[in-house]
Amino acid sequence: MSSKRNTAIVLLASGLLTGAGQAAPQADWEMVARIREEGFQRSQLADTLSYMTDVLGARLTVSPGMRRAQRWAIGEMERIGLTNIEIEPFMDYGISWSNEYASLHMMEPDYQPMVGYPLSHTPGTDGRQELQVAIADTRARAELEALRGTLAGKAVLSTPPAAIDLARLNAGVLPRTAEELSELEQVVPVTPRSRPAPGPDDMTEEARMAFFKSEGVEVVLESRSGWPGAVRGFARPGTKVDRWARQESLDSLPIVAVTPEHYNRMHRVLRRGIEVAVQIEVRNTIGEEIQQAANVLAEIEGSDLADEVVMLGAHFDTWHASPNASDNTSGVAVMLEAARILKALEVQPRRTIRVALWSGEEQGLHGSTEYVRQHFGSPESGTLPAYEKLSVYFNQDYGPGKYRGIYLQGNEHVRRMFTAWMEPFHDLGMTTISPRGVGSTDHVPFDRAGLPGFQFLQDRAGSTGGHTNMDFFDTLPIGDLKHNAVVVAAFVYHSAMADERIPRKGR
Repeated sequence: MSSKRNTAIVLLASGLLTGAGQAAPQADWEMVARIREEGFQRSQLADTLSYMTDVLGARLTVSPGMRRAQRWAIGEMERIGLTNIEIEPFMDYGISWSNEYASLHMMEPDYQPMVGYPLSHTPGTDGRQELQVAIADTRARAELEALRGTLAGKAVLSTPPAAIDLARLNAGVLPRTAEELSELEQVVPVTPRSRPAPGPDDMTEEARMAFFKSEGVEVVLESRSGWPGAVRGFARPGTKVDRWARQESLDSLPIVAVTPEHYNRMHRVLRRGIEVAVQIEVRNTIGEEIQQAANVLAEIEGSDLADEVVMLGAHFDTWHASPNASDNTSGVAVMLEAARILKALEVQPRRTIRVALWSGEEQGLHGSTEYVRQHFGSPESGTLPAYEKLSVYFNQDYGPGKYRGIYLQGNEHVRRMFTAWMEPFHDLGMTTISPRGVGSTDHVPFDRAGLPGFQFLQDRAGSTGGHTNMDFFDTLPIGDLKHNAVVVAAFVYHSAMADERIPRKGR
């Protein structure tokens, strides 16, 4: 038997093993070349990202800022050429809240302008106030009881001195090393994360705030940041239980998060037995009625498989202390740019391509969770007709880092397909297929419902300032985000043109 005949037999056997004679998955290299050319040579990503960060700014769910930004998104989607654009309400979310003004100064023993932002769903101060400061940074019930009668009319330091992480401050965006990427390719047992349980004599945050209010405290100050200049503040304690209710927001004390260097300075001075006085004024607007939160959706209509859907998305909502350029304005800009690339190339997809800009992610994945529940259902609760029509959902929400691969989310059935689609980007460093699943963002509701939902594997964000007042356009690696948009466009294109839908786990 000749060597050529042996080779032919081996190739035939290989073809039969490739799934009942089907050809191995292939990338459309010609289309990828066109996508790369459009995405790298004629990118509009930086302009989109600049408008969102510099003009639109912060977008707390159901805030006036979010409403304005969603109206802009509709106009931007129309400009790109998307169709079936809509703002789709998904739930009664709670009252709106926005910060209008915040001013904080240390007056004694030395003058120091300080940087601080109120926590969302807290009231403002009663005008401009000059207050003495006291330390009340314990959760222990007995230690708080010892402070009774000493806090009236004061501002309290409610958290221990902040620990400074100078290494993170100077890190920037951290490319993943070859060793890290190799390690991510390995399967590891899933270990649920847990927070330390409070001690039996510790008070909850809600109970501590109630104690401070009963004692006549005027303002609560805190610092939960990790590096100088950064304010890290979210919502008042209890909002996840009362669902951002108006009365609870009005009844709260003003709570202001402060940069660690300013907060720690006050703490050290007080520990010396020297008095600290601050001047503070905060003006917040608290809505009158419960508002409906909404997602923004748009499409590139499909052709012969138009009833089937390929989705791409990112969460549009942010916290309120900055434009939140990395979290997740960068992801929104990437998804809009990916859609723009496909429209600019006049792609005629077989499946409908749907772009989703989610709301309510920061408070618990509400927008994507409700979308999956209302449109697709789940095997546990019962599936809806559209359940079998979704091919795949792709997401970005791990900061602005460059895509280095993709997480399979435990779905080994897509490994060969994704490996083929990544091959045209090996020269750009996208080489890693990780079998692992990741959480805490909007692909999770799809995955939980048994639908293919994926998050790209990215370089780490370093000190770009997610969830802080430092998260601005200037911190972002624009070249890496252009790369991400090109990759998304290619993955979405291949998914929309494939003969079969993306395989699901267990099928």
